[in-house]
Amino acid sequence: MPPSDRRVQVPANSELELGIVCLDKAEPGRTVWGMAADERFANPAGTIQGGFLAALCDTAMGSATVTWARAHQRRVFSANAEIKVSFLAAARVGTRLTCTATVVSGGRRVAFAEATVVDGDGRDVARASSTYLLTERS
Repeated sequence: MPPSDRRVQVPANSELELGIVCLDKAEPGRTVWGMAADERFANPAGTIQGGFLAALCDTAMGSATVTWARAHQRRVFSANAEIKVSFLAAARVGTRLTCTATVVSGGRRVAFAEATVVDGDGRDVARASSTYLLTERS
């Protein structure tokens, strides 16, 4: 798309490349996303590299901010201003990862979101928080 084109590509190329899929976005300000933890994302120790978990969290939290804004009759672009990810346990190759994100607080220009990633056994493997800048779109 040319830089002047303000359409949004859904799904995003990053979601397609990583196989990240939206599982639920019915509740405004909350989204659930899934991803197969396959060997392409493994680090030398054989577990999922943290950057991929961070990408999953960012996708889930960013989309949660968009659904939150939509519930307030707003159409926005949501850009991550900062992100903090805590890795709680190794995410093993072969498991299914599920990330649930919620908007904790939001205003006209900023939204704050949190996310939790669990593996196929329901173990918490990562938690994240992030601040998103909201820009109105037409």
